[in-house]
Amino acid sequence: MTSTRKFRCDDLFRFNNVNLDVLTETYNMSFYLQYLTKWPDYFLLQEDPNGTMMGYVMGKAEGKGENWHGHVTAVTVAPEFRRLGLAKNLMDYLENVSVELYDGYFVDLFVRVSNTLAIGMYEKFGYSVYRRVLGYYSGDDDGEDAFDMRKALPRDKDKKSIIPLPYPVMPDSLMD
Repeated sequence: MTSTRKFRCDDLFRFNNVNLDVLTETYNMSFYLQYLTKWPDYFLLQEDPNGTMMGYVMGKAEGKGENWHGHVTAVTVAPEFRRLGLAKNLMDYLENVSVELYDGYFVDLFVRVSNTLAIGMYEKFGYSVYRRVLGYYSGDDDGEDAFDMRKALPRDKDKKSIIPLPYPVMPDSLMD
């Protein structure tokens, strides 16, 4: 059994077990605080009956016009709680916030092209590859590429937001 609630500042001091996975991006404290203050509706966690954090999702609303959308900055579940449907619950929550509170056209996320398990999971959740971003993970020695994956929301009736780009893009062109 899990409980779901909004993330609080003091949760930042107890979520290390969730971030121990090498494929989970970990940010500095000010980054998390910025999200918590600007987009509190997009920052959610799940915990077990003992209060152990099982996973969390954080995101934001961004873009203009038909590019107005919800963005998944991070979704992660602690290794011992995986394959229980928690990631799906967290993603559903973020998608609902994007529809109900922000009236977005789509939700997007970035994932390493080498992270085939995550890509498969997102595809099961209804996401598809919109474009490849060259060298997105620039902290790596070789600057690994990312897939920008998207899922259209009800506002995008024609699903224009998920028509794949036929060519890769550079990170500096992401806001175009």
